Amino acid sequence: MPNPLRRLVIAFDLPSPWVARIEAEYPDLEVVLCADLERLPEVLPGAQALMAGWWPDPEQTRTVLRHGRQLAWIQTAGAGVDGMLTRELRQRNVVVTNMSGVHAHNIGEHVLAMMLAFARGLVQILPHRERREWWRPADGVFELRGQTLAVVGLGAIGQAVAQRAQALGMRVIGSRRNPTGPVPGVVRVYGQDQLHAMLSDADHVAVCLPLTDATRGLFGAEAFAAMRPGAYFYNIGRGRTVDQDALVAALRSGRLGGAGLDVTDPEPLPPDSPLWELPNTLITCHSAGMTPHYWDRAIPLLLANIGRFRAGQPLLNVVDLQEGY
Repeated sequence: MPNPLRRLVIAFDLPSPWVARIEAEYPDLEVVLCADLERLPEVLPGAQALMAGWWPDPEQTRTVLRHGRQLAWIQTAGAGVDGMLTRELRQRNVVVTNMSGVHAHNIGEHVLAMMLAFARGLVQILPHRERREWWRPADGVFELRGQTLAVVGLGAIGQAVAQRAQALGMRVIGSRRNPTGPVPGVVRVYGQDQLHAMLSDADHVAVCLPLTDATRGLFGAEAFAAMRPGAYFYNIGRGRTVDQDALVAALRSGRLGGAGLDVTDPEPLPPDSPLWELPNTLITCHSAGMTPHYWDRAIPLLLANIGRFRAGQPLLNVVDLQEGY
């Protein structure tokens, strides 16, 4: 059955060309841009849909629900929803959709960049460049071809990582909640209860997980102990899926050969964190999601969902509010 959608609030500073595209596609839709979150209570009344940016404080969700009495749909501008999930949201009859898949290309390349930086010794070389020293590693350089990568979380991003690693000649294994069925580029899929067995079979481990009750602190001392000695660890999901003290200990002891971290706990990473000082870390400051093509892929998804919402059809990328992704 068709649903009325007359007013869409966009709760961040979406560039004007993309606002114009939404208005051109749906000229009868009132599009309200509200980059100042403190003004949301003023603009939410009468809105049936909200396009939300990122807010780490659940209290913002409570404000949205309190003032957006007619809200039936929230479309997030990113993939992760852990910052907005609340008991009130789970109880309200509001559909939440995300931008899962929009980041897959660039984050897949980002993970490969970190892996290649360790393989070709760039992590060791770059500090010497800053000192204008002609230096090259005597050892420690290796080839990715023939090595095994374990992808933890085979969603859109994890699959993009897997396919690119396979193209470099790597053997790729992975894990996901439902291990049945083939995954392109992955030779074996493990269930969540087989995590440690999978880790023991990998030279590299890439964590592509959302933050949920099940994934919080998943990588602690036991998980690092299950990994091969000298294996490399990468996290492009959420910082709180990792016990950071256990990670530091594994890096200092040599249990891990290195870590490429796009996300940390907390963010920004404090200047006194030992992760900054360890020579076998690569920290990219939550930049993996950056791409000049983001809105080229995100806005068509939003437009498609507006049409589906109005037609009473199932929306794309619906979030399971109980599972958290």
